[in-house]
Amino acid sequence: MERGTPGASRPAEPGPCLSNLRGAEPAASASRLSADRAQPGNPTIAVAAVLPAGGCGERMGVPTPKQFCPILERPLISYTLQALERVYWIKDIVVAVTRENMGTMRNVIQKYQHKRISLVEAGETRHRSIFNGLKALAKDQPDSQLSKPEVVIIHDAVRPFVEEDVLLKVVIAAKEHGAAGAIRPLVSTVISASADGCLEHSLERARHRASEMPQAFLFDVIYEAYRQVTYKRDLYAAESIIKERISHEICVLMNPKDDIEPIDHLLKALKNELNDVKIESGALSQVGRDIQQSKLEKCYNFVCMNIMTSDFQETRNLLSTLEESSLSILYPVVVVSVHFFDFELVPLSQKMESLVWVRDTAKEMKKRNILLHGLIIEYSQGEKFQESLRQGAIIIAALIKERSSGLVGQLLVA
Repeated sequence: MERGTPGASRPAEPGPCLSNLRGAEPAASASRLSADRAQPGNPTIAVAAVLPAGGCGERMGVPTPKQFCPILERPLISYTLQALERVYWIKDIVVAVTRENMGTMRNVIQKYQHKRISLVEAGETRHRSIFNGLKALAKDQPDSQLSKPEVVIIHDAVRPFVEEDVLLKVVIAAKEHGAAGAIRPLVSTVISASADGCLEHSLERARHRASEMPQAFLFDVIYEAYRQVTYKRDLYAAESIIKERISHEICVLMNPKDDIEPIDHLLKALKNELNDVKIESGALSQVGRDIQQSKLEKCYNFVCMNIMTSDFQETRNLLSTLEESSLSILYPVVVVSVHFFDFELVPLSQKMESLVWVRDTAKEMKKRNILLHGLIIEYSQGEKFQESLRQGAIIIAALIKERSSGLVGQLLVA
């Protein structure tokens, strides 16, 4: 966050007096505010404003963002800043602007001698831009020179025609109720459409209003609301990004003595399900040093192939190697132990043993942040086998993408 060009705390022409309001009740409120300022020692309402100005001009289809478009050879945002600067009781004005437009905004401030302006970097969304402005006022940034206001005004950087009486009304209402905003009568007809696109009914315009800027809030109320909502959103976003990044590569391990044909078919089906994921295959005989040095450094997803065997030896070797490494300290490691069985030859007792082993081993591995899953694919011939491979690929893809601990220990059958 940076402060704009320093200057006097008030502009040369402060604009209309606070008591010049239309209507008895707002005028009385304005008089009380003016009286508070006139008497030394009495508390006053500390007010600041935040202007999100991170737009890129996409909706207008122009290369210049709307806030910097010239009106009578002057950027539009300059008129908005001037309208707020004339209101002397707005102590600080924080503008959130993108990094690439930061220099342009500084030039506007300097050229037109704007006062009481501070700049923060805009976020990817309007929501994030406003929150960055609020954080600057809350002194959440190390270089902040601003003080926390009692009431904060949120206004559009491209709406310069805002009157002081409107600003004062929303501030006083926010002081009393916690939040307030400008409204206007509905002009357009608002309709409700059915699922097939037909008109169901239209709103009675006389009973509804359109919400507009400016809006005002008790600072502690809006800041805490943004912190809670943003915290949850950030967690979900971070979780999604991490899942995507660590799911981008899969290491498929197999015994070189096994029949390669069913494995090749499964790999082909898996690549169809994860066409943007890099899939590498290698022999389990190289599970030791090679995996530790090359695979474990970058891969968090392992598919361990077992053909016509129930001893899980290959999977055991992999799990042992993973336990000895520090890979799962940072992120959860997904291991899918795939078993090709001929259902006509495998007795029920062997299937149950497989289920028990996967369940018990998965519980222990989960303590080490290793998510173990078991997958049985029927080893047969013809279209039935191809369908089993396709279903198996879908299951593996879902387990790796979701990285959910809720399915750990289950033996899935394709």
